Amino acid sequence: MLPEDFGAGLLRVDLGAGVVAGFTTRHGGVSPAPWSSLDLSDGTGDDSARVQRNRDLLADWVGSPVAFATQVHGADVLELGPHERAEWSGAPPTSAGTADGLVTAEPGLGVGVLVADCVPVLLADATARVVGVAHAGRRGLVAGVVDEVVDRLLTRGAETGRLRAAVGPAVCGRCYEVPEQMRDEVTAVVPEAWSTTSAGTPGLDLPGAVVTRLVARGVATTRVDRCTMTDPDLFSHRRATAAGEVTGRQAGVVVLS
Repeated sequence: MLPEDFGAGLLRVDLGAGVVAGFTTRHGGVSPAPWSSLDLSDGTGDDSARVQRNRDLLADWVGSPVAFATQVHGADVLELGPHERAEWSGAPPTSAGTADGLVTAEPGLGVGVLVADCVPVLLADATARVVGVAHAGRRGLVAGVVDEVVDRLLTRGAETGRLRAAVGPAVCGRCYEVPEQMRDEVTAVVPEAWSTTSAGTPGLDLPGAVVTRLVARGVATTRVDRCTMTDPDLFSHRRATAAGEVTGRQAGVVVLS
């Protein structure tokens, strides 16, 4: 399942019939530098009206409004339904609540995850008609956010043999340098994240670890293997910080059409 471009700046992935899913790039929006141009976060210092316009563009591309949570690098999961669909279809709130995972069985309500190096994970069971997203940064991965979203989908009727997952662009293990003690602490819980960077220093491979853990649970998983640190078409918090700049946030989004 290779991603294909549909709508300016959106990479589509196949998660089954009746499901629209994809990952945004930094292109196709209205924000000026340094957010250039599809900044989808209201927490980067970008103008709120521009961010809302960018979110409206995303909604046009996927055919529905998209709900986002306030992400705190934890493992809490929110379930969204008809009430939230009505809210996000009108004058949308800025956040669905505090969580790093969202799940819905509501057609016409997208759920999204905001990232700029962390791992965006999209999941869907097209037969059970339930979808979810996870924001898997270092702390969230250790806390078990991906497993929490999978478990919540299973309680809503999904089956692991039918679940499909897509792991989106994130900083790769060759670029994510961390102190050796941090690598030891993370890999004591998530051994699959162990990595050495291209410079030979301690690293963490978060997207690789997410893929490995999903596959181990029997979830068919595809990966958009693009590193945010080195790909100029993507936002990267680490790259921007190193340059003394601010940056926007891209998104992963999934919708029951």
